[in-house]
Amino acid sequence: MCPYDTIVGVKRTTRRGALATIAAGALGAQQAQEEEFQVYGDSPRLFLNARRLRLLKRERERTSVRWTQLETLVAGKAQMAEQGLAHALYHIVSGSAEFGKSAVQFALQTNDMRQQAIVLDWCQAVLSEEQLKLLSTRLRQGLGAAPAKRDMGTMRDRALAAVAIGHKEELERIVKEWWRKEVAPGLRAGSYRYTREDSYALFEMLHAIRDGIQIDLRDDAPRYFKELPFYHVLSYYPATFPAAENEYRVPFYDGDGEPDLRVAALARAADLAMVAFDTNAQETQFVQGWLIHDRFLMRGVFGIVYEFLWANPYQPGLSYYHLPLSMHHAASGRLALRSSWEDDAVWFHYSDRKVQFFEEGRRKDRGLNSPAPVEIGGTVVHFGRDTMKFQPANAELQKTYIIGLAPNARYDIEVDDEEIVEKMTDAGGILEFDFPPMQDKSVRVKRVP
Repeated sequence: MCPYDTIVGVKRTTRRGALATIAAGALGAQQAQEEEFQVYGDSPRLFLNARRLRLLKRERERTSVRWTQLETLVAGKAQMAEQGLAHALYHIVSGSAEFGKSAVQFALQTNDMRQQAIVLDWCQAVLSEEQLKLLSTRLRQGLGAAPAKRDMGTMRDRALAAVAIGHKEELERIVKEWWRKEVAPGLRAGSYRYTREDSYALFEMLHAIRDGIQIDLRDDAPRYFKELPFYHVLSYYPATFPAAENEYRVPFYDGDGEPDLRVAALARAADLAMVAFDTNAQETQFVQGWLIHDRFLMRGVFGIVYEFLWANPYQPGLSYYHLPLSMHHAASGRLALRSSWEDDAVWFHYSDRKVQFFEEGRRKDRGLNSPAPVEIGGTVVHFGRDTMKFQPANAELQKTYIIGLAPNARYDIEVDDEEIVEKMTDAGGILEFDFPPMQDKSVRVKRVP
């Protein structure tokens, strides 16, 4: 066997593999036929299953930090960023009719379909028959119109509304026509993009669909969602941002200027919702270890609602110090690295043919025409060309990436004294290698015509 088998992967389809693929496809078709899109169960249907609602009520009984902060703001009549959501949450946990009715009045006056759906679902105890009918009618009329956009946020809003009123046809359209024909294939191919702000909308969608009709949308792009938790952790800049209410970890962003703290809050909310969605997965247990530090607990009029809704301070997490310092999110064609887990680490990120560094407290953009490779945390990154040559010259196993190549393209890889092998780049034009220890050998890379 070639000692460099670890760095190559020429995929061959065998008869057995083809039969397995056919069998898997037949099973998927059978499962699709058996799916039901009927919403069963009483309210609350959105986010607050019995276990989570018990947890939140227990937080109130124990006067936890999160509950105390939410109560201070809501009961103190602070102007909440999303009044319907905040007052409905306070109502369903505390039983306060006053704030339940306040949430209903807000829902009757807004055009925000998402908050209308949540208020309808969480405030059943204080809704009059007339208000119930009016809100249900508005949501049904909203779903009857074609969406102005088909982005993550818009479709999330429609999913929440459909679960709240039990709109079977809309749920079937969202799952079959939008998610499985547009989103999931794009996630698998690395071509579907959504913003870090929309990552929270994604997890609200996942929760609503699974809780409402018992369909896990992750099953349509399993590799993408398997890699996503580690990528989320590594995609934050090392330095934290001190704000008046709390410190923020800031996810990478394009453009100049100060970070958008609303996006930073939604990024944390997405991570909290990710952990709540699958508490047993090892990947999300590392994310929990990343989240549980109290200095990042969101205390403002926007973030506290999400902090209280999704956080579970009683769930132990795994220390992210045990995570690798490099993460190739192959499903999306992205790469993130850092030199250590300390706040002063050197950090590197590549996606959509853009390179960012973060060092000495500053973010720096860098072009793809850099001639010299960079080494961060023991990982080497080369800036690719269609024909190139380099020497690993490593005494130990070395993780190496080439970035900036043609996406989804075939390249011949030749190591001195070894046969030429072929490797495929991902959707971002990245090649990944695990070089065994070797000295004085060259690696040649050439795109296959």
